[in-house]
Amino acid sequence: MEPRRRSRPPLTAAICSVLLLLLLVHGGHSFYLPGVAPQDFLSGDELMVKVNKLTSIKTQLPYSFYTLPFCRPAKIVDSAENLGEVLRGDRIENSPYVFKMLEPKMCNVLCRVPLDAKTTKEFKEKIDDEYRVNMILDNLPLVVPIQRLDQEGPTVYQLGYHVGLKGQYSGSKEEKYFIHNHLAFTVKYHKDSVTDSARIVGFEVKPYSVKHAYEGKWNEQNTRLTTCDPHTKHTVVNSNTPQEVEEKQEIIFTYDVDFQESDVKWASRWDAYLLMSDDQIHWFSIVNSLMIVLFLSGMVAMIMLR
Repeated sequence: MEPRRRSRPPLTAAICSVLLLLLLVHGGHSFYLPGVAPQDFLSGDELMVKVNKLTSIKTQLPYSFYTLPFCRPAKIVDSAENLGEVLRGDRIENSPYVFKMLEPKMCNVLCRVPLDAKTTKEFKEKIDDEYRVNMILDNLPLVVPIQRLDQEGPTVYQLGYHVGLKGQYSGSKEEKYFIHNHLAFTVKYHKDSVTDSARIVGFEVKPYSVKHAYEGKWNEQNTRLTTCDPHTKHTVVNSNTPQEVEEKQEIIFTYDVDFQESDVKWASRWDAYLLMSDDQIHWFSIVNSLMIVLFLSGMVAMIMLR
């Protein structure tokens, strides 16, 4: 009598189908993979700027953006993340930065943060560990352009900008902590001559440390800065008077937004990210990717053993 063959439990097939469906759904909402559907913007359209985790190649321990007392929106909302972003430890949230397509802004005041002992210590710790702030616009990570010393090769890029830096005043040996509180954003776009719409192909920033000044008492809505004023076309171009991170001082966060038309097409907008200035970030990303692949392979293998 021929022995009966054990049929494969229907549960296994169902689990495989569910996993495949989840992978497809998560893949459709990816933030970092080139290949997501392009989005067209018209002049005046609101651009959603999002913040990601704080990262450091020194400690490689990520933190949420709002663990530091940065300016906050009225309500913090977590963005839906795919499986790869969850495994990388990403924390994508909304931000108080408001951009409108093809509408430049100069010296926009975000908020004022008085420094007490706790906030001073938090900022100094992150500056000591060389943490960087990461942001996202239209699925593109924020980069800092760095010009080569030879001035001949192509511009290289650094992911995110440093929270701050340490330095000394001229003629002094005492080391001070300074924070990058003014951000000059540049949004690069490629315009469609037929539809008059545009696609975002670059998201860059130049960070500055500026000790802002103003007259009279601080008013969140009406105070005009003397160090940065759009009415007089006075903008920030250097960090000659930097903002110290010290108890009982205050930090005023500001930003500019400029738009530059680019010949780079949407399909090639990720090419610039191949020119990263930090090799350690490349290796860490490669190891991260390998760990994700191994983890997913292990999950599938475990289901097929069963």
